[in-house]
Amino acid sequence: MLTSMDILFWTHLLNGLLMVGMPIGLGIFLTRKFHLDWRLWWIGAATFVLSQLGHIPFNLLVSPLFNQYFFIALPVVWQRVINAVFLGLSAGFFEEFFRYGMYRWWAKDARSWRKGLLAGAGHGGAEAIILGGITLYAFIQLATLRNADLSHLVPASQLAAAQQQVHSYWTMPWAASLLGALERFFTIPIQVSFAVLVLQTFTRKQWYWVWLAVLYHALIDATAVIVPAYIPGAWVEAFVAFYALVSVVLIFTLRQPEPPEAALPVSDPVSVMPLKPVEETRENLDNTRFS
Repeated sequence: MLTSMDILFWTHLLNGLLMVGMPIGLGIFLTRKFHLDWRLWWIGAATFVLSQLGHIPFNLLVSPLFNQYFFIALPVVWQRVINAVFLGLSAGFFEEFFRYGMYRWWAKDARSWRKGLLAGAGHGGAEAIILGGITLYAFIQLATLRNADLSHLVPASQLAAAQQQVHSYWTMPWAASLLGALERFFTIPIQVSFAVLVLQTFTRKQWYWVWLAVLYHALIDATAVIVPAYIPGAWVEAFVAFYALVSVVLIFTLRQPEPPEAALPVSDPVSVMPLKPVEETRENLDNTRFS
């Protein structure tokens, strides 16, 4: 008979595998459905990684300055609100303007709805795969430690914290162990909606679409920062699910007809000129004979 720890072993493993597998499955579906190669998926994935090379150092540099010089005299509630707005805007600026750069200089051929979907799936897919890899790495570590004597492995000053971490991981409700995969299931369509929003800057020739993507991204991330302070973790996913639903509506609302394929080159005019009829005289017939 399976114990609760045995069930958690499989659900924790499944959680990490789903986080990695879902974006790959979506990429396979989109490339086959729309008869596209993986190039745009990989460009979207690389764009996410490049955006984080700027986004993460920026947050690490600026957030301590807020805490040290600006938050000291503010009530805790206002600290949370301002911090949420700051983190939301920083994520929106970096990711959406990197996405704008992707369309502008890298994926110049991505000017259709289906190609925007694939690039967005790559962007959100890279995020999910990276987080899934971290989740699987943590699973492997905690699986090796669940029956180990931590006193021989962890310094005495960190022993209590390590024991609490291992205990919490292997005693949580099994459904809670799958929340990471559930969140990625909701956030991937959100990332796709950002890609479709930024794409409108190029297909509709209106610059404000990229700013709408920044603000929508900032709203979602700010909510994800501030809501957990007031609502239990599992219920936070309800907010993410709501934004995922809004994002799906946005994706299909912004669907446009595919641009026409490039016209085939016109044949050489000489080759399509009508032939002049030949009069069937005895002399002409003699001229057509082989020598």
